[in-house]
Amino acid sequence: WRVLAIYMILAANLSEQQALKQACPSCDASQLCNCSSVGLDFIPLGLTAKITVLNLAHNRIKHIRSQDLQQAVNLRALLLQSNKISSIDEDSFQSLAKLELLDLSNNSLAHVSPVWFGQLFSLQHLHLQGNSYRDLGESSPFSSLRNLSSLHLGNPRFSVIRQGNFEGIELLQKLWIDGSNLSQYEQGSLKSIKKIDHMIINLRNSNIFSEIVRDLLHSVAWLEVTEIKLPVEKKSLVQNSTRPFRIQKLTFKEAFFTDQTISRAIVLLKEITSLKELEAINCVLEGKGKWNTKEIASSGQSFVETVTIIKIIIQNFHLFFDLEGMESQINNLKRLTIASSNVFMVPCKLARHFSSLLYLDFHDNLLANKRLDETICEGSWPSLQTLNLSQNSLKFLEQTAKCTSRLPKLKNLDISQNNFGEIPDVCEWPKTLKYLNLSSTQIPEVTTCIPPMLEVLDVSANNLKEFGLQLPFLKELYLTKNQLKALPGATPIPNLVALSVRRNKLNSFSKEEFEGAQVGAVHLSLMECHRSLVVSLICVLVFLVILLLVAVGYKYHVVWYARMTWAWLRAKRKPKRAPPKDVCYDAFVSYSENDSEWVENTMVRELEQACPPFRLCLHKRDFVPGKWIVDNIIDSIEKSRKTLFVLSEHFVQSEWCKYELDFSHFRLFDENNDAVILVLLEPIQSKAIPKRFCKLRKIMNTKTYLEWPAGEEQQQVFWENLKGALKS
Repeated sequence: WRVLAIYMILAANLSEQQALKQACPSCDASQLCNCSSVGLDFIPLGLTAKITVLNLAHNRIKHIRSQDLQQAVNLRALLLQSNKISSIDEDSFQSLAKLELLDLSNNSLAHVSPVWFGQLFSLQHLHLQGNSYRDLGESSPFSSLRNLSSLHLGNPRFSVIRQGNFEGIELLQKLWIDGSNLSQYEQGSLKSIKKIDHMIINLRNSNIFSEIVRDLLHSVAWLEVTEIKLPVEKKSLVQNSTRPFRIQKLTFKEAFFTDQTISRAIVLLKEITSLKELEAINCVLEGKGKWNTKEIASSGQSFVETVTIIKIIIQNFHLFFDLEGMESQINNLKRLTIASSNVFMVPCKLARHFSSLLYLDFHDNLLANKRLDETICEGSWPSLQTLNLSQNSLKFLEQTAKCTSRLPKLKNLDISQNNFGEIPDVCEWPKTLKYLNLSSTQIPEVTTCIPPMLEVLDVSANNLKEFGLQLPFLKELYLTKNQLKALPGATPIPNLVALSVRRNKLNSFSKEEFEGAQVGAVHLSLMECHRSLVVSLICVLVFLVILLLVAVGYKYHVVWYARMTWAWLRAKRKPKRAPPKDVCYDAFVSYSENDSEWVENTMVRELEQACPPFRLCLHKRDFVPGKWIVDNIIDSIEKSRKTLFVLSEHFVQSEWCKYELDFSHFRLFDENNDAVILVLLEPIQSKAIPKRFCKLRKIMNTKTYLEWPAGEEQQQVFWENLKGALKS
């Protein structure tokens, strides 16, 4: 009995492993088991302890049973997203003590049970978003997840967050809540989490925003809010809260602001003394910049040092006010980015108050030379070190350089992707300039307009044919995507340590171009280093491929089959039967040359000397000399009422008969008619017929055929039957 029991267990395990291999072939002998998008309705049987990653995403699984994952005790990652899971047995994950990632997102879970996660002591990443639960229950589903570092939850139906829902979680690197329809938030619900590095919340209910911010002042470092319509908040955001606060960065994405909400938000955010960075991406501002500058000024100094605004939409942006009265709020600002937002100028009066600004990024805007003179006026941006004006509407390099010369501390300047087109011989630049980016500016050459004190110069993607400037301090030079035919000389740039010359027209390097200088690292592709060799290798490879194709074509008679297929296609366009007046044979006879003695001396004599006589078409006698063999076969079949195959071992082994049978196979069997007569000269198995003639083998298995007998009495019956078949 023990032996029988062991045998039954082994047999069951083997059958489960075979079932797993059938359901998910990639699971065979692998720690990574990818069963995604294979149409599974359930978790496959046969999962073993060797599997560490199991991907069951994008299937049709509806239920997770207790025994489904019982043996997969070493799982580290379990991916079940995008199924139809609506129920999970309470102890389904009980054996997964080593699990670190669990993804149940985009399913149909109507509730979240704390029992599911009770034994997942190693879990670090949990994804529950995109289900149909409305809340997280009365208590915390996550109380046993002490090692959790990222949590993603919520859905369009998620509407309530209660106190205690996050008990047990102390530290999170990332918390992501889809609360687009969140309507109720109990104050203090998020306070139980002591530290959150980055929190993202999709929030449309503006009344909840301030309550959440108050709960997060001491825990979140970076708060990101999406889709909110910012409210006009009256109460303080830090009421009854003690310093120090932890929140340092606040991001709004796809948010909606008005002049009134902006004014009030600036005042309230000043109270959060730890806040250093504000960011607005893809937001909409409905207003003209008519902010309550008196209230803003009287509320004190802002602690924000970095402001980033990307793709803000302001209807009638050209009517936007010049923000007069905001000067006192920008003194401490150190980094400012306003990109892809239709900025066309900054008033000089305002620009002069950016006294601490070190970094200014205005890329992808509408700045033109006429307005640049106002934007960078005398005394503006006094501390600025880095300026990005790329992708604007600047057209005059000399004027642009003159404007930037008013910036006494400027070190880095990016004016790439402006259409300058021309470059003067002399330009006035800031004396402190070290980095200049002139890539993609349509300049045809480089002149002494380029400042000599540069350490980094980028003139990539222009139409330069040579580079001969003397830049004694230059350390990095970028000349990619130009028309250079020779390297720049080494003498004018003696301190160069990095040179990029990719995608030019360089054919060779000379020793004089380097003049003995040691090259630390050269990054050139094989094509750039050995162009002639690479071209030669490509030609040789192409020749070898052609040669190989010719050899394969010769060996497998590709030309023959191509010609025969063409003939068949032409034949298919013809009528399937020739007109009765053109039918001049009772049968076309297909046979092997080795069987010609029986065919020509026995069968032909018997049939053509019968009364009445039969007219047979034989290739030896009736084919037209000089005509292509396939055309002869086509014409003979069309002019014959029947086609008679004399089958033997010689027939199926003969190359000639194979070709003839090929065309007969196409022409006759595709027409699905009964014009075929099979005569077996000797016993032959249907398997001996080439596999590609499956219809012929099928006919031999389903249709009566005539077999040549050994006895004379039976031969007489054979002839009578054959004559009857020819007459039918």
